[in-house]
Amino acid sequence: MVVSAGEIRRDDSSLENSYNYQKGVKHMCENGIKHVPRKYIFPAADRPNVATEKTPISGHSLKLPVIDFAQLQGPNRSQVLESLAYACENYGFFQLVNHGIPEEIINNMVNVSKMFFEMPFSEREKYMSSDMYSPVRYGTSFNQTNDGVFCWRDFLKLICSPLPDVLPYWPSSPPQFRESAVSYAKETKSLFEMVVEAILESLGLNNIEKKTDVENEEAASLLNELEQDGSQLMVVNCYPPCPQPDLTLGMPPHSDYGFLTLLLQDDVEGLQILHRDHWLAVHPVPGSFVVNVGDHLEIFSNGRYKSVLHRVLVNTMKYRISVASLHSLPFTSTVRPAAKLITDTNPRRYKDTDFASFLDYIKTCDSTKKNFIESRKLN
Repeated sequence: MVVSAGEIRRDDSSLENSYNYQKGVKHMCENGIKHVPRKYIFPAADRPNVATEKTPISGHSLKLPVIDFAQLQGPNRSQVLESLAYACENYGFFQLVNHGIPEEIINNMVNVSKMFFEMPFSEREKYMSSDMYSPVRYGTSFNQTNDGVFCWRDFLKLICSPLPDVLPYWPSSPPQFRESAVSYAKETKSLFEMVVEAILESLGLNNIEKKTDVENEEAASLLNELEQDGSQLMVVNCYPPCPQPDLTLGMPPHSDYGFLTLLLQDDVEGLQILHRDHWLAVHPVPGSFVVNVGDHLEIFSNGRYKSVLHRVLVNTMKYRISVASLHSLPFTSTVRPAAKLITDTNPRRYKDTDFASFLDYIKTCDSTKKNFIESRKLN
């Protein structure tokens, strides 16, 4: 259904003014809400307008390349590496199956995430903070301090490194939260390290048969930095049911800052990827991770692998929970294109980049425009 600005039904002004948007979408839903407040209504051109969208979510989905992690460890590694390179070049995303993380650890993480958002607001608000360096931060929208339009999303962000230092700040409720989150963080960190080794090898930078080769030194240095001091940020997302999902978004189009993101979804659809100028839905696959190239990997690969825009839609009926594990270099490090991937025919395409550059960027743009990687390209 197309909804024009004149047809948007406004809440009673007294009710609209009573909303404290900084408390999040779930808080609004708990207090009863029948219409999307003005604060959450995206400009018409940015809405998921199913009547005019070239590719609406219903019936138009994208089958991502599937990477069988178990096959990477066996005799078919070279073929899987070719598939991995193809996925990163042409999609920027892939489904990772047979990854080896126990089902119990995954289920526990999803369950405690749901339990956290089911706690009373008085418990959740203990972790509210506007400090982006805080080891734990409960919040709403994308960047709630600066967003002119809010997104239909609440989140819990957990810095995971160094784990012994940050763990005392993590939520102690629900009781199983810390134990489950720690197990999950450790497993995803280990999985990330093994996937990165394969990705570097697919770029021709990490030949496992020639560990001492001079050409591998840059890859070896990167791997060491990622494994020893790399940053890991875990983001638990909650997308409550929305009375008018055609007016807003759970997350606006954005690319992920970092090297790789491992996304765990529940069984509720919502993720869309911009593929060949079309927004296409990614159906959840039980037991798999959706893995996507981050801005840092696009820069490091000098543009060979793509950090792709994606967004999240919401629905009228179901809560959606996802857990994104974002992995990258230390916050103090600088990423630049690998020297081996810069040639006369493929000159350097990106500026040096660090976390400070990212913070400066998101402080200066609203929630409808989140494409950091474009700001790092050389003319």
